[in-house]
Amino acid sequence: MTAPAKELAQAGYMAFTADYRTDWPEFIDDAQLAVRWVRANADTYGVDPERICAYGWSAGGQLAAMLAVRDTRDDGDLALADYSSRVACAVDLAGITDAALPGPFPVDDMWEAEHLGGTLQEAPEAYRDVSPAEFVDEKSAPMLVIQGSADTTNPVEQSRRLVTALQDAGVEVIYAELADESHFSVSDWPLNGPYTLAFLERHLHPDR
Repeated sequence: MTAPAKELAQAGYMAFTADYRTDWPEFIDDAQLAVRWVRANADTYGVDPERICAYGWSAGGQLAAMLAVRDTRDDGDLALADYSSRVACAVDLAGITDAALPGPFPVDDMWEAEHLGGTLQEAPEAYRDVSPAEFVDEKSAPMLVIQGSADTTNPVEQSRRLVTALQDAGVEVIYAELADESHFSVSDWPLNGPYTLAFLERHLHPDR
């Protein structure tokens, strides 16, 4: 995220990067805690707590979408209990949006079972809990979704599933399905940057 963070800073945005664990439910909690921490420290960093966007690629895209569609899962951190983890908008670059959809390779399903505490049949709650498309409603934040049509890691059905859910809920979504682009190439700032900056200009208005 170093290159996007620098580009965003040059465009007038404050950028934070957040690490996260891959096991459930920490996967969700870490991302939500990061947003709440930014809000709690907004004065220190000159952040408008009402104009926060989540931006992420792959698993990070999955989390960015999640931050746009659901409220805080765990309020156990009392120091941050008064702060929302919802963002004003989100940029999802080729993220998984429905964990119940089978992966393109058997090893993907094995990895999910290991980190989610079982197979879909054994731990359905965990699979739903990490699926942004399952939480979409009319309160969801606007989203930019970018997907490569040649993505063999995260097939286009994942992004299309989220886009359809947002459209059905009447939520603004911009979807760019880029011909011949892979799972990895959509993470390149020269490719997604123009889309991202236009989207942020529309929803965050850094000059206001």
